[in-house]
Amino acid sequence: MKKLPFLLGIGLLALSAPAMAQKTKTPAKTDAPAPEVAPEQDAPAHAPKAIPVAEYYEGGQEAMYSFIYQELKYPILAKRNRIQGQCIVSFTLNTDGTLSGIKLVKGIGGGCGEEALRVVRLLKFKKPDYAILTSLPITFKL
Repeated sequence: MKKLPFLLGIGLLALSAPAMAQKTKTPAKTDAPAPEVAPEQDAPAHAPKAIPVAEYYEGGQEAMYSFIYQELKYPILAKRNRIQGQCIVSFTLNTDGTLSGIKLVKGIGGGCGEEALRVVRLLKFKKPDYAILTSLPITFKL
């Protein structure tokens, strides 16, 4: 009687062993060379896409972000709590080159949103032909 549960356990293990076996795939070998992967271009971490309003900044997008990150002061609370991320500031570039309707669309806390607003207010743009409503991402990274 004691052998019956033992034999049933062994039988179940034997039946389930093929299901638990690890299968590995081996890639098929071909005579064709592997396709070359183009090296990734180093895009700046702060501006992955072209910002349309940057063409009205003296020096373009690179100069604009250079100025932003030169003036940006990481908030103490955000630094202490290791807050990182991207704030998005929306504004209208008027026909006379001034900014209006500056508001925070996305904040990450710790005072980063207020700092992003402060730095955007410092930007000086050339006069566009028409008013442009745009948003500007500002990345906070420790």
